[in-house]
Amino acid sequence: MFYGYGLYLLFALPALLLGLYAQYKVQRAFARWSRVPTWRRITGAQAARRILDAFGLYDVRVEEVSGFLSDHYDPIHRVLRLSPQVYRTPSIAAVGVAAHEAGHALQHAQGYWPLQLRSAAVPSVQIGSWLGPIIFMVGLLFHAINIAWLGVILFSAVVLFAIITLPVELDASSRAKRLLVREGILEPDEMKGVNEVLNAAALTYVAAAIQAISTLLYYVFILTSVSRSRD
Repeated sequence: MFYGYGLYLLFALPALLLGLYAQYKVQRAFARWSRVPTWRRITGAQAARRILDAFGLYDVRVEEVSGFLSDHYDPIHRVLRLSPQVYRTPSIAAVGVAAHEAGHALQHAQGYWPLQLRSAAVPSVQIGSWLGPIIFMVGLLFHAINIAWLGVILFSAVVLFAIITLPVELDASSRAKRLLVREGILEPDEMKGVNEVLNAAALTYVAAAIQAISTLLYYVFILTSVSRSRD
């Protein structure tokens, strides 16, 4: 049986194409709405600060970090880090991204359990993402099926992390969309751009989950095929 790149592409290509499409959508939406200023000329940093202060999160810092769309919330140091395109720019795209990251800070403060579960899974994901495939290939190469299955189990942490990430990201976007209008940062008719940017970003997480699941199915398919050939 052929276990090379052809079989892998059969499993991985749909997710890969979806991932490329999602990245295209994100970059296109962000570029488009980065050129549209907010009516109140509020920057991403100001929008994030306003949302955090509205919930009493005065101890959460908002800092600028280098990189393109490198925005993230650090729950360990309680810092919301925004890329220059978001931190400094008074655009609809910048405000939408900043509000999304502020949504993660609210999740952390309110004990949102999917976020807690995702944070707890980070160490196992860091191990499983690189060690799992290595152990799988070593087991397959030396015909040690039990060792190969151990690699599959380790890689399963990556799949679990990708699945858990979906509700975390969708909830953060939902909070952002709701709070931007409620806190008077954007007008309702400005939300079209925010929806386009955040919905495109959500598609990237869907693609990542599908890609992880596809890779896991590829591993399982190979091992079950090898086991049947030995029977």
